[in-house]
Amino acid sequence: MAAASQGVSGAIKRRGGTAPFRELARHGPIPLGGAVLTSAGTLPYRGIIHVAGISMWWRSSERSIRDAVSNAMALATEHGFGSIAMPLIGAGTGGGGDDRVQAIIEDQISAIDFDGQVMVVRFAQPQG
Repeated sequence: MAAASQGVSGAIKRRGGTAPFRELARHGPIPLGGAVLTSAGTLPYRGIIHVAGISMWWRSSERSIRDAVSNAMALATEHGFGSIAMPLIGAGTGGGGDDRVQAIIEDQISAIDFDGQVMVVRFAQPQG
């Protein structure tokens, strides 16, 4: 877990609390491209799928993004999710860039058989 609560993780902590991240810590390190399902804390969802899309050097790659998407979608399928919101994995802190990462994610999703709805979400930092 990063020392600073930034981006999507920071937003989840602010709105859903820290319980999902305490649960995540019990899983130990997630291998690059891996995914882990936790509860959603106080958010009104069935769960949160956490992915490791950036390396220990805080960089994403096309491979880490594709693997993270595939593993997240596999968990969503395994647990019978009807929908999933997918943030731009590795675009911000990971340096991948929004447009490039969105294209990679959409391409990877198109190659996966998932009966539910997938929404690719661009996170915007709160103003203030």
